[in-house]
Amino acid sequence: MTTVSIIIGSTREGRFGDKPGRWIFDHLARRAGVTAKLLDLRDYPLPFFDQAVPPAMPGRPPYANEVVQRWTAAIGASDAFIVVAAEYNFGPPAVLKNAIDWVYPEWNRKPVGFVSYGSAGGTRSVQQLRELAVELQMAPIRSAVHLPRETLMAHFTGGDIPSALAKSDADADRLLDDLLWWTNALKVARSAVA
Repeated sequence: MTTVSIIIGSTREGRFGDKPGRWIFDHLARRAGVTAKLLDLRDYPLPFFDQAVPPAMPGRPPYANEVVQRWTAAIGASDAFIVVAAEYNFGPPAVLKNAIDWVYPEWNRKPVGFVSYGSAGGTRSVQQLRELAVELQMAPIRSAVHLPRETLMAHFTGGDIPSALAKSDADADRLLDDLLWWTNALKVARSAVA
């Protein structure tokens, strides 16, 4: 069984991110041979990274914080990721960047795709996240879902969010097709060197 975790990357009050997070979760749950998991950063109230030794340091002991341990274990148990990312001031939310920074080897050699929203469909946030993924030795895939402004505005105006999200169903299917191809390929490759 392949485990794909969807990370909801915003924790603010009145956020929109949980809606596309559940929408892409539902798409993923319909795929055979896949276990879909939601990793909502609200459930992982991580402190700001303040450790003397970074997570990439070989031989580093596990961090003592219980939330960090749960978060690290969830990342380690996943074969691939979909990050649902807002765009705040041309980049990802600080809470998402902080969550990424707490972990290192558990991200390595796993694919990641993106569902984004915000100014310009969240494309600038995703661009920064792709660069971070490369540094984490991940494989960011090209296909993404950049939700149009109208979908986000449905949230703020009390509109029909499920209908607005449904307009991006074809993009979601393309994202999942590509993500699962890379997931299977990298899972085989990781097992060959384990």
